[in-house]
Amino acid sequence: MTTIGILAYGSLIEDPGSELSPLIVERKTGVETPFRIEFARSSSSRCHAPTVIPVENGGSRVKATILVLKAGVTLQQAEDLLWRRETRSERSEKHYVRPSEPSPNQVIVESLESFNGIDVVLYTSIGSNIDNLTPTRLAELAIASARDKAGEDGKDGISYLISLKRHGISTPLMPAYESEVLRLTNAFSLEVALGKCRGEGV
Repeated sequence: MTTIGILAYGSLIEDPGSELSPLIVERKTGVETPFRIEFARSSSSRCHAPTVIPVENGGSRVKATILVLKAGVTLQQAEDLLWRRETRSERSEKHYVRPSEPSPNQVIVESLESFNGIDVVLYTSIGSNIDNLTPTRLAELAIASARDKAGEDGKDGISYLISLKRHGISTPLMPAYESEVLRLTNAFSLEVALGKCRGEGV
């Protein structure tokens, strides 16, 4: 029987979603992405906060976790569940169909064979949509999202950045990005910056 895993290197680590979570039987840490990632995507579902995606230019390989799914989950089921989680369509009857000519805004499910002892490991890819990819621009997007509804829900860019740091994930732009968040919010930590954006009087 084929063992299937999901490669998590962003929000999936802490929030696999309501459909995937019950199916995870093991978390393999100490893994590295076989591709480079960077904060190159502004996510509409996070009030345009920066998120990490696989990139061809720039970026770096980072720490990741493989979410191993329980026996019996088929490849099609795993693809559906991962795609629905990434497209915010969980608990629906939607199925993943790989587009023949994907647009930059379409979530694509990719696979790795025999990766770190797992038969098939899935991950998602989507196009970059931040033209001016600088630490200052990333910080501006993150702060704006934290002041918006995403900040109330913990889906903002600063919370996302805190989460990645907690798991030892770092990209080339990340240190300067964090510094810009602190500078623009006049804060000494990301937690304080987040509180200020939420109007918590920190």
